[in-house]
Amino acid sequence: VKKAQPLAIECVVRGYLAGSGWKEYQKQGTVCGIALPDGLKNSSQLPEPIFTPATKAEEGHDENISFEQAVEIVGSDIAEQARELSIELYQRGRDHAAKKGIIIADTKFEFGLDDVGNLILIDEVLTPDSSRFWPVDEYRTGGSPPSFDKQFVRDYLETLDWDKTPPGPDLPNDIVQKTSEKYIEAYTQITGLDF
Repeated sequence: VKKAQPLAIECVVRGYLAGSGWKEYQKQGTVCGIALPDGLKNSSQLPEPIFTPATKAEEGHDENISFEQAVEIVGSDIAEQARELSIELYQRGRDHAAKKGIIIADTKFEFGLDDVGNLILIDEVLTPDSSRFWPVDEYRTGGSPPSFDKQFVRDYLETLDWDKTPPGPDLPNDIVQKTSEKYIEAYTQITGLDF
């Protein structure tokens, strides 16, 4: 373990169009300033993975930003390194998960600088908390595929009359239980181990 100064950006890589990326694409045809082909649908696979950074909000939701804005925040060298490493890590995780029947639609990495200025990974990676996992055999475009991640909780929260400001509502036990089961299912499928 090393102490690190966290970057003030989150490093998001998208291989598929979903979530906030899908919402932006519908309005502007872009995700974080990156122009995408016309005619994509919700959950469409992108021609290649894209780096779509976000701010790290103290309160509320992180905000998607362009690569140029990330450069303004962390500098050109660090932004370039973070983009390159994020895409490489995503591709390795995506390829491994695909062999196990799971699509990693998108994911988030957090990096920091160690005491001599080296860029290092500082948080968990490629888990249901930081990634959108879909079962290969149930994947379809045009909607939100079933998932093994926290999307299950997000979908539940969308059914409530809640303005998305803290504090969040308490989750019913069945939602907590089903979310745990989804996380365990992803773990078991990827690792081949029983939980």
